[in-house]
Order: sequence, then C-alpha cells, then structure tokens
Amino acid sequence: MEYKFTKENFQEEVLNAKEPVLVDMFATWCGPCKMMGPVIEEIAADYEGKVKVGKLDIDQDPELTAQYKIMSVPTFLLFKDGQVADKIIGGVPKETLTEAIEKLL
Repeated sequence: MEYKFTKENFQEEVLNAKEPVLVDMFATWCGPCKMMGPVIEEIAADYEGKVKVGKLDIDQDPELTAQYKIMSVPTFLLFKDGQVADKIIGGVPKETLTEAIEKLL
C-alpha cells in the first residue's frame, strides 16, 4: 500500500513510524517522477508490512520541501526512528532503492 504524506500527517505517519519509511518527494509536472511511479508501487508491494512507502507532493507542501532541503525531484528520503537515514536523488534503478531499504531492516 502506498501512502500520501502531507504536512498534516507527516509527524504521525513518518516521524513517529515504528517501521522504516520511504518518502518519494515528487512533483506532478516532473517526467522522471512519473517514470519512478511504477517502481515505487512495486517497492510498496514488495515491502508491505515491513516498510511504509508513500509520496509527498513538493508543490503542495513547500514547508517540508524546504525543511528537508529538496532541490530536485524525484528525491527519495528514507527515515528510520524519525530521522533521515538516507537520501537518493533522481530517477534510479529499483535496486538502488531496495539496497538502501535493506540496510535499514
């Protein structure tokens, strides 16, 4: 299952999560973001119950975008225990994301 993260639910869903969280910082106008969509859906299915996976629209939440210093999209933030454990920028192969996730499990 894929979550939709917003400034309203970020504290609860991401920072307070018991499991690691993958946040896809994206924009609706971003080509590489669209390309990564199916990859993120696959990862959400592969890690269901182990990792929370979701998207955050940078245009709808400029405060969080600024707070995490997101300069380009897509940017993938991996959170563990409320902290950013890893940051991956750009359209990357699925393996790049799964390797980063595996380190947190």
